[in-house]
Amino acid sequence: MNVPSIRTEVPGPRAREILDKDNKYISQSYTRVYPLVVKRGKGVVIEDVDGNHYLDFTSGIAVCNTGHCHPEVVRAIKQQVDRFIHMSGTDFYYAAQSCLAAKLSRLYPGGGDHRVFFGNSGAEAVEAAMKLARYHTKRPRFMAFLGSFHGRTMGALSLTASKTVHERGFSPLVPGVTHIPYPYCYRCPYHMEPAACNLHCVDWIEEDLFRRSLPPEEVAAVFVEPIQGEGGYVVPPEGFHTKLFQLTRKFGILYVADEVQTGMGRTGRMFASEHFGVVPDIMALAKGLASGLPLGAMVAEAGIMDWVPGSHASTFGGNPISCEASLATIALLEGGMMQKADRMGAYLKENLRKLMDRYVLIGDVRGLGLMVGAEIVKDRVRRTKDPLRRDEIIQRCFRKGLLLLGCGENSIRFIPPLIVNRSHIDTALTILEEVLRELTPMGE
Repeated sequence: MNVPSIRTEVPGPRAREILDKDNKYISQSYTRVYPLVVKRGKGVVIEDVDGNHYLDFTSGIAVCNTGHCHPEVVRAIKQQVDRFIHMSGTDFYYAAQSCLAAKLSRLYPGGGDHRVFFGNSGAEAVEAAMKLARYHTKRPRFMAFLGSFHGRTMGALSLTASKTVHERGFSPLVPGVTHIPYPYCYRCPYHMEPAACNLHCVDWIEEDLFRRSLPPEEVAAVFVEPIQGEGGYVVPPEGFHTKLFQLTRKFGILYVADEVQTGMGRTGRMFASEHFGVVPDIMALAKGLASGLPLGAMVAEAGIMDWVPGSHASTFGGNPISCEASLATIALLEGGMMQKADRMGAYLKENLRKLMDRYVLIGDVRGLGLMVGAEIVKDRVRRTKDPLRRDEIIQRCFRKGLLLLGCGENSIRFIPPLIVNRSHIDTALTILEEVLRELTPMGE
């Protein structure tokens, strides 16, 4: 099969029927980017209800890291469905949950003993981390970063600071969160390259914030994405996480890594924190953890997870089907998929940078593994953001059969399944270049 293959107008007649029903009955709070109505997925391919086939560089928003319907994951799901579907790990025991917890403890950076709380999503993992941090430290306040995204439930939303639309109309939020600058070195006010950055943003916390506004002895935890996701796929400069971690040690603050989007092999390692040589006190996981089934996990050093029975629980969190899917997912990642993500990510970035050399609309290319962002600009010298052009690029790629998503104000994210190969990447880049050529003004 040649992919992509667009046979009808988009959306087609069957898709329009479903869209009409959706528009009438589904919450309008959802953020649909384009009218894709999915019928089935296999590997890196999505088929819509009208028989059109798309090359998927979204992975269901970095969820289907092993590809759509990987046979090993499907087999694990079917086997568990035949045994039992639900018994609630909050009140009972089953092997899949404890086996997965033991596996995540062994995988945790730095070794040691860890405990796991299971939920259903990344937001739930973050909420659990907030509660545990307060419980363990007996401190009321948190730090998080401008540009961050940690979820939309009230606690996770209070940490989030990527777009005002997430917060508008929902105040008051959970009190006690202070947002601080993330090192956006690609548009640094000091005009430094990342390699030359001396991390004013971290120095400012201790030298200014802790002296003027935020008593450090009241801060339970700092929540940080190893690479900012929704904020624009921003990779911090070398030394940022180390310096931030050292600051937390100085003041007895917990370091919480939100690995919801960056974890489970996406960056070429199991967890993105491993790239930066930092061992978090607490880690939040979800998305790629179970290849499409709902599962979140909050993993903490055993001495930190010191709350008592009844402190926190989840009826469906860590359900047996999701746990079995996760065990199959991890086996695939350890079986070579992560290493392939590293190689294919390098190939993708190399060729995106070649496009950047040819088209002024691309202002920057950044990322690790298969978590890659390209920033769309009006003019590369001033790096003036162009969110409208970014959105138009995504729409035109969709019409040609390539599924992409945006992030930040003006970036495109490339997050294909980790099974992607060079041929898939070449096809995606060919489509992207066609669109860039169509949108590049004459003479540029």
